[in-house]
Amino acid sequence: MGRYRGNPAAIRALVRDDAVHRDVYVDPEIFALEMETLWRRAWIYVGHESQVPQAGDFYACTIGTEPVVMVRHTDGSVRVLRNRCAHKGAKLVNATSGSVGRFFRCPYHAWSYRTDGSLAAVPLAEGYDRARFEGCEAARGMAPVTAETYRGFVFARLADDGPGFGDYFGGSLSSIDYMVDRSPSGTMMVAGGVLRYLHDCNWKMFVENLNDTMHPMAAHASSAGTAKRLWAGQPADAVKPMAIEQLVPFAEGYDFFDRMGVRVFANGHSYSGVHFSIHSSYAAVPEYEAAMLAAHGAARAKDILGTVRHNTVYYPSLTIKGAIQTIRVVRPIAADRTLIESWSFRLADAPPVFFRRNVTYNRLINSPMSVVGHDDQTCYRLMQEGLAAGGNEWVNLQRDLRDDEAGASDLTVNGTSEISMRNQFRAWVSHMTAGAP
Repeated sequence: MGRYRGNPAAIRALVRDDAVHRDVYVDPEIFALEMETLWRRAWIYVGHESQVPQAGDFYACTIGTEPVVMVRHTDGSVRVLRNRCAHKGAKLVNATSGSVGRFFRCPYHAWSYRTDGSLAAVPLAEGYDRARFEGCEAARGMAPVTAETYRGFVFARLADDGPGFGDYFGGSLSSIDYMVDRSPSGTMMVAGGVLRYLHDCNWKMFVENLNDTMHPMAAHASSAGTAKRLWAGQPADAVKPMAIEQLVPFAEGYDFFDRMGVRVFANGHSYSGVHFSIHSSYAAVPEYEAAMLAAHGAARAKDILGTVRHNTVYYPSLTIKGAIQTIRVVRPIAADRTLIESWSFRLADAPPVFFRRNVTYNRLINSPMSVVGHDDQTCYRLMQEGLAAGGNEWVNLQRDLRDDEAGASDLTVNGTSEISMRNQFRAWVSHMTAGAP
């Protein structure tokens, strides 16, 4: 047994009001405990229901380090199941997506399961006639995972105990509402595939960075700063290329990001861009705005189109950009290794320019080909390596620390505050020590 397993006091001691100990990022035991506690008790994003449009369609992924599969059942519902055979434990699907038809079939001994996970058939079943098979674990089939679908987004909680879905997300779900309602018909679907980007860092470094608005001016000076210099001197009425439109805002100054504002919620959730964001000045599309007006009415259409939040973090696994219809999904691998998935969505009944815009954004900003993404990746790697240095074992999170934030469930502050990070670590401690005295 290491220093932290079975020692909730030691885990709590890693997080102060204004700093966190480096072990939260570098210690393999902490990572293992996160997978066993936080990533089991929290509601984790699995996928979008549009990825499994027909009965038998599946999408396989992991929750923490546990393999699961999202599948469309014959009754039309979306289920999340453990991706393992109840017999010898083999993964039932090895592909990321596809269709199993009416049954999952184990590649090892051909046990089969219905798409609700129940056991359908066992070869030579008479071999179990005298074995009291009906009462054993294997007879129960594929183990189900507690799941909820919200506006098409499928979340799951591995643990039997833990917060309810509504209590866990609270008012932060409004960001999903604004994202989906950007479709005149309130419908969107995953499109264009996925970009997967391996990060040489702890998963928390990526999640913290999402609403860290003090870094763009330094980290993105070469990438976005170059785009800004290239565009400098153009006439005010010149039509911006889409790449310039998307890159240049990352080179704005401290005042811009501070005035954007950040809002935090209980359980580690947050979003930046309360008042405006880097997406605020994208070119208007008059025919789309007319469709939105007809679909939602003047007041609601104005509200939807005027809400351009930057990153909404659904802690710990998902971040969405509703104004640009893209998401990023966190898949932890090890204490110093994290896979990030970037997905694009197509808005139903919206002009094609919107899909081109979000695919372009994902390639420019969120992909392995991105100059902006490599700025961040370099910083993450340097932090992961630098934390091996002695002399100071603490990571400072003091910027704009407030006396009233610790117990707040919904608080809006200036955009360059580090409150979103402190808020995440309060949730981290809560889940890591749940049920402990």
